[in-house]
Amino acid sequence: MSEPLLTVDDLGVEFRQGGAATMAVEGASFEIGKGETVALVGESGSGKSVTALSVLRLLPSSAHHPAGSVQFKGQELLRAPDAALRGVRGNEISIIFQEPMTSLNPLHTIERQVGEILITHRGMSDTQARERVLELLDQVGIGDPQSRLQSYPHQLSGGQRQRVMIAMALANEPDLLIADEPTTALDVTVQAQILKLLRELQAKTGMAMLFITHDLGIVRKMAKRVCVMTGGQIVEQGPTEDIFVRPQHAYTRHLLAAEPKGDPPAPDADAPVVMEADDLKVWFPIRRGLLRRTVGHIKAVDGIDVAVREGQTLGVVGESGSGKTTLGLALMRLISSEGRIVFMNNEVQRHNFKAMRSLRSDMQIVFQDPYGSLSPRMSIGEIVAEGLRIHRPGFTLAERDRRSAEALEEVGIDPTTRNRYPHEFSGGQRQRIAVARAMVLEPRFVMLDEPTSALDMSVQAQVVDLLRDLQKRHNLAYLFISHDLKVVRALANDIIVMRAGKVVEKGHAAEVFDAPVTDYTRALMAAAFDIDAAPEGVVAQ
Repeated sequence: MSEPLLTVDDLGVEFRQGGAATMAVEGASFEIGKGETVALVGESGSGKSVTALSVLRLLPSSAHHPAGSVQFKGQELLRAPDAALRGVRGNEISIIFQEPMTSLNPLHTIERQVGEILITHRGMSDTQARERVLELLDQVGIGDPQSRLQSYPHQLSGGQRQRVMIAMALANEPDLLIADEPTTALDVTVQAQILKLLRELQAKTGMAMLFITHDLGIVRKMAKRVCVMTGGQIVEQGPTEDIFVRPQHAYTRHLLAAEPKGDPPAPDADAPVVMEADDLKVWFPIRRGLLRRTVGHIKAVDGIDVAVREGQTLGVVGESGSGKTTLGLALMRLISSEGRIVFMNNEVQRHNFKAMRSLRSDMQIVFQDPYGSLSPRMSIGEIVAEGLRIHRPGFTLAERDRRSAEALEEVGIDPTTRNRYPHEFSGGQRQRIAVARAMVLEPRFVMLDEPTSALDMSVQAQVVDLLRDLQKRHNLAYLFISHDLKVVRALANDIIVMRAGKVVEKGHAAEVFDAPVTDYTRALMAAAFDIDAAPEGVVAQ
């Protein structure tokens, strides 16, 4: 048997802060052979990402390795000098990070960020690098890549940013790709394309993968072997089929059984409309030339009518770049738009900042990227209580602290940790903190922008149950934006399907799921419930 490409042996990771030390990973051991895919699965906070980041020593200075070894092609990485690591990072081992917005440089264009890797590691000229960048962007499913070369990360959707990260990771055709939730922000059809692309690259180059994900459906189709983690330890590992068919550990059985279930609460047909819009448009100008003249528009939202009633959840689905998030931001008056917007009988389209402020406590938002939306300089207790400080000025400090603790506990975060900072929590835990921040004000309308995209399956189920419970108790209206149609099915009463800024289909959720009318909706459903069924021709606009 050939030598393994990567060997992790008895790995320990300890975080030290002040005089306290916390073991994040303990005794982790596994191997990856050339061309092999090994999946690392477990709930958020289980130590998956910490283990993966340890391979390239990308953990913060507070992390230490009291034990263990990481060998790549026989070379020890945990104690390798920085110069040796620089030769491995991004060249022989690449990584796709979980949160693209915080991993991409906001000051550099997409062309510069992807091209920098090729110029640095391959010595390509600017012209050669541009040709390769265009090829990579096309490979990962970004439509019209030529028009995206000069875009900045904030001008792309969450899914498009993730695809840029994947293009960067694949640029040098590495021997080992560490994929930390690589399809988290992707819609179902592009997810199928990306996974197919990764499999093709493996077959072509012999690339190995360490695949970290909470989506067990992907694991079954991608991985040869699976390692199951909880509490910083690998509690079970073996061939994928054995793990799925004959799980030995109770935690593995728990993971396999966890998925969002049930139906959304039925709203009152006569309930008042909380949020509505008529002929809503958001057009972004395309400017070119020395004088930056407008030569066209990107029609992100193009003449859409929506209405959300008290106690109702309106699901908004479609591929990344279809305009889902832009629609939500326009309804919240966070970006400029044209058309009529009415919130709680107030026509707000012409409201200025001061007039809108009195309505903000009744309309809240949970953003897609929990790390980018949480201040790194504030504790999570301060983050959750900030809305109370602004919108409930009569509350005392003790009352704000009590309410923030209750909100954190309600979403499954230990309130005794509220003096810690966002970077000390996993991606899934940060998303739950973002939900607590939105719910602490007991709003009437909540825009949920991919609120479960960073969560493992069992926590997804908990958050779905929590959102339904909050909706039932407070009669909340939700605008639920997601590419995860299984979660949408468990939450939404009605659905609109968007493509290229327009609504291509809408109706009651059961009708749209069971009998979709358009080819596009059928393609989405096929990709969501059978990942290999996604048609090749469906690409994000």
